[in-house]
Amino acid sequence: MRDILTPRRKRGIEILDSPDVDPQLVTRSLGDVARANALFGGVSSAIEELKDALNDAPLHTTLLDVGTGLGDIPWRAREVARQNGVELTTIGLDSAAELAVASRSSVDFSVCAHALHLPFANDTIDIVMCSQLLHHFAGNDAKLLLREMNRVARLRVIVSDLRRSWIAAAGLWLASFPLRFHAVSRHDGVVSVMRGFTPEELVDTVHEAIARRPVARRRRGFRVTTSWAPVH
Repeated sequence: MRDILTPRRKRGIEILDSPDVDPQLVTRSLGDVARANALFGGVSSAIEELKDALNDAPLHTTLLDVGTGLGDIPWRAREVARQNGVELTTIGLDSAAELAVASRSSVDFSVCAHALHLPFANDTIDIVMCSQLLHHFAGNDAKLLLREMNRVARLRVIVSDLRRSWIAAAGLWLASFPLRFHAVSRHDGVVSVMRGFTPEELVDTVHEAIARRPVARRRRGFRVTTSWAPVH
């Protein structure tokens, strides 16, 4: 039975998903997303999942962040890896050219490419991750994204996303005013929450994509993460 605090999943329309949005607005709104990630668990959830992968990582490890935005998560990942004695080379990939440029100060290498067609050969990147990206894709595209990440990864695939909840949607809406988020950030943030996953839905999506059922973990800030060794 569905939890009364968990609304039915809705696709909605995120304004920033449109290719016609002003690039300056995209950069401004992604700045709001980066702040929300820092305050409400987006960064910490992805990093907690990454820490497990770093336990088995070689001293020199590569990380690809798909849909990197402003590169806030790989920037933090590199610092955490260094504290664990791992030199992490970070690659930020985004389909928006302005974000590929904007993330250059946060990642070692910046790539402009589409997430559904990763420009890397099989088994070439040690850790491939995405944060708050999967909910942007529906149906077969979501599965294709996971298969592409699985194809490229050598050691681990990590997915971190939003956990759908009425509380999360209302909390984000209310917090966006004192944080002075742009109206587009406020709108898209709530739509993103309504597109989010329950842990069971995330596991089912991965299973449909690569025939594996990884463990999904509830994280603070209404986040959910999972990871697995790539299936080749």
